[in-house]
Amino acid sequence: MFDADRQARDRRSFFSLLRRHIGFANERQNILGLLVVDIDQFSSINAVHGYALGDEILEHFGQILGKVCRKQDIVATLGADRFALILPRLLNQGHAVLAAHKLLRLLEIPFDTEKGKLRVHASIGIALCPYHATQHEFLLRKAERALRVARERKTAFNVCARADQLDEISDVWDIEIELDGAIKRSELELHYQPKIDARTGEPVGAEALMRWQSPSRGAVSPELFIPIAERTGQIKALTIWALNSALRHAGEWPQTRGPLSVSVNIPPEMVAEHDLPDLVENALKIWGKPHVELVLEITERTLVADPEHSFAMLSRIRELGVRISIDDFGTGYSCLAYFKDIPADELKIDRSFVAGMLYNQANRDITSIIIDLAHRFALVTVAEGVEDADTFAALRDLECDVIQGFLFGKPMRRGELAEWLQSFQYKKALASKTADR
Repeated sequence: MFDADRQARDRRSFFSLLRRHIGFANERQNILGLLVVDIDQFSSINAVHGYALGDEILEHFGQILGKVCRKQDIVATLGADRFALILPRLLNQGHAVLAAHKLLRLLEIPFDTEKGKLRVHASIGIALCPYHATQHEFLLRKAERALRVARERKTAFNVCARADQLDEISDVWDIEIELDGAIKRSELELHYQPKIDARTGEPVGAEALMRWQSPSRGAVSPELFIPIAERTGQIKALTIWALNSALRHAGEWPQTRGPLSVSVNIPPEMVAEHDLPDLVENALKIWGKPHVELVLEITERTLVADPEHSFAMLSRIRELGVRISIDDFGTGYSCLAYFKDIPADELKIDRSFVAGMLYNQANRDITSIIIDLAHRFALVTVAEGVEDADTFAALRDLECDVIQGFLFGKPMRRGELAEWLQSFQYKKALASKTADR
């Protein structure tokens, strides 16, 4: 067996090597592949046949990995039965897949052991820099996620995601480089979209939406730069900035409307981290105000990956007086087994259901079911993407609690929102939209 100290040293060496080679790949704009390889049922082999056979298998497996590698490739040990292959300077995704196929072909050949001929099976997860991540921790996480998917699908290997748009590689790198430091250069700002009580017509808060004004590109869509920030690990810094900025701005809103909430989107990566409650608590200590309620919006797919951990994190956050909103509900992996235990206060109905509910009975039925389900569990419902008075009326008939959409206000700068809060009149706004039809 491998001793623990050797494994630890190997892991440390691996992280150092992976970090360095990713740095080279980013600098030279090359593609780097990372394969994470598990020996299938290795613990069972040890338990049934003994550690001596396990050591034989490990030695054989190491020899096979050596045959797969080119001169520039690196083999590393991540655990007793887990290995990694670093493949620098690839031309495309296909080369990483070829390496996986070569490994699997070599493993098909039985080898001699003291207990007779034996064939070893393995599962492989593949991730590529820069497509899936450009930092070593995140690239390893993506490769391990691909490995889990391979096991779930009972396939020999799995690639993290599509990575064949080679013509986009330079643009991805350029945006990543420009985005780094955007906070310090004051290129980012938050826009706010109002949320309206469907019964009273009064504003109840606003959702903070990140915007980036690049000096060279102009306004960059969040749909473009947010995924890049997630892949590169910059999303945490952006989210912390948004959290603190939103609380600071909301504290300056006019209090003539009474207490208001401000909603901030939290990416899945941060819900998975243990320090999220501490980050939220620190922001509240610095910028929190009694008349401002903080709402954290998370997607439902965030919860399914690791419900036990996610629920624990969210429960700690709710103890701080923060509300939790499940965003895009109904579009991901809704599961009633989890739903009854979700530590949440609000469900947001996705705009894809809301936008078509007037002419699509299925959309209307789904919206109605979500509202009824939420109310049975004492959750507030928020409908996104409400753009016309008829849709608003239909949602109000279904007893939806809160409305968000262009009908009452587009995302606006902080100063514009303050003016909007001062001047907004529900009946006037509704009449104006009705007259526009």
